[in-house]
This record gives sequence, C-alpha cells and structure tokens, in this order.
Amino acid sequence: MAIYIATHKNFKVPNLDKIYIPLQVGASGKKNLGYLKDNTGDNISEKNANYCELTGLYWAWKNDNNSKIKGLVHYRRYFTKYRFSVSAKGFLCENEINQILNEYDIILSKKEYFKETAWEEYHMVCGLEKDLKRVEKILRENYPEYLPAFNKYFSGNVSSLFNMMICKSDLFDEYCQWLFDILFQLEKEIDWKEYDDYQKRLFGFMSERLLNVWVIHKGLRIKEYRTVNTEMKFMDRVRIWLRRYKNKYLFAHR
Repeated sequence: MAIYIATHKNFKVPNLDKIYIPLQVGASGKKNLGYLKDNTGDNISEKNANYCELTGLYWAWKNDNNSKIKGLVHYRRYFTKYRFSVSAKGFLCENEINQILNEYDIILSKKEYFKETAWEEYHMVCGLEKDLKRVEKILRENYPEYLPAFNKYFSGNVSSLFNMMICKSDLFDEYCQWLFDILFQLEKEIDWKEYDDYQKRLFGFMSERLLNVWVIHKGLRIKEYRTVNTEMKFMDRVRIWLRRYKNKYLFAHR
C-alpha cells in the first residue's frame, strides 16, 4: 500500500504509517526537497504548472507497479475521522484502509453541495466554459458511454473535490488511463494566452470534476471522509464546516 503525499515544498511530515510517502511534485528543474520526486521514470513533472498534483498521480500510475492499494493526499490535506482536529491520530491508517476497501471500492472526500450546478460552478470559479464543452466533445468521440454520467454530474450540484482518492491499484490505474487520455487530448486544444495564472491550473481543476464523472459511470461504492487542512486555523476550519453544513441543508435537495 502506498498513499502519496503530494508536495511542492518542505513540510512537517505527520507521524503516520509508513504507507504515507511524501512525493515532490513538479520536481523537474526545482530544488531537491529530499523526498521521492515525480521527475523520475515515466513522468510529466514539467507540466506541473498546469497539472498541479496530477503530475504526482501520473507518477504513481506509471512507476508504482508493486503496491496493491494506491492513493493521493496533499501535504496539508488528509482524510480524517475527526471533525475539526488536525491531529494525525485521526488520519486513516493502513488497517483502516484495508477494512474500508473490503466493503467499498474507493475513498473520496466528503461531498460538497453548491448553489449552482457543477457546470456553472466550474466556469464561475475555476476556468473557461469552452473547456467543459471540449471535454464533452472528447467524451462523445472517444468515450460515449460516459456521456450520461457527465450530464448527470454537471447538471447536479454535488462534488467530491481535491483530487484525493484511495483505492485498489487496478482501479487506480484504470482511472488514470482514462483521465490522462482525456486531458492530453484537451491539452492539444489549449491556447494559454487565453488564461490567467489561476486558470492555467486547468487540468488540476478539470480532473477534480472528471473523477466524479468516472465514479458515477462505474457505479462505485464510495466511502466518504472529511478532509482537514493542517495549515488552517481552528476557527477557519469551523467556519468552513458551518458553510458546508449550511450548503448541504439548503441545496442537497435542489
């Protein structure tokens, strides 16, 4: 089992099971942080500015052929059993993950509810609507069986975010094969002059949404867990929880 902790900087590594492995993403041409790096073997490390933590996801897909379970979390964001605490005691351990994946197919972040549809939320917050249409066209031409799930997700208002996941390796690799095929096709159509610096993180944002599409299409059994940002102050964590709770109450039955 290997749960990779994507990071672009030095951080205080929590006292966790040995299954958690820091992985320097975007390591190509950058200072060596002393962690495992994503610019070895088969990699897309140089694309990190646009692919974000996905360069780590790609590395785990292509280069970890031994782990029976693979996952991705972030240097400051982990799956937790606690509501507000940042204690590593609440983070999922190896035994817990094994038990969960005996009953479920995948571990994802707890769903968030939006006032807008997922389609509207994407182009209001993250990127350009034309890219959603481009992805829809790619699916129509290459994966038409995914269009019902695409339409269901983007017409709804529920998302699991952060590109965090844990599942058995065959499922992990299957997802990556599908995801990167789509993103590499999308990349061919992009003119970066149309994007600001935030929008240039396009593929990281798009994959957060596509993970939901893939899960819906596959009909996977999902185990949701809260995520905690270890760099966020306590009251900020409480405010985010209250906002999410309010949004669920107001918009869950939209």
